[in-house]
Amino acid sequence: MKLWHRLIVVLAAMLVVSFLAGRVWFSLFDFALPAYLAGVIGGFTALPVWELMRRMNSQYR
Repeated sequence: MKLWHRLIVVLAAMLVVSFLAGRVWFSLFDFALPAYLAGVIGGFTALPVWELMRRMNSQYR
């Protein structure tokens, strides 16, 4: 998989997980998730997604 494909998938995963975390947070605490916390959650999501895609890419070469 090309680098820009991986970047798009990782960015999409970060956005989806951050959005879902914000929805869950709002339903539990009835106020918006702080932006920095959403960024941390998205960043922690990006790490395993990037590694998974890197391993998949090396496996199929």
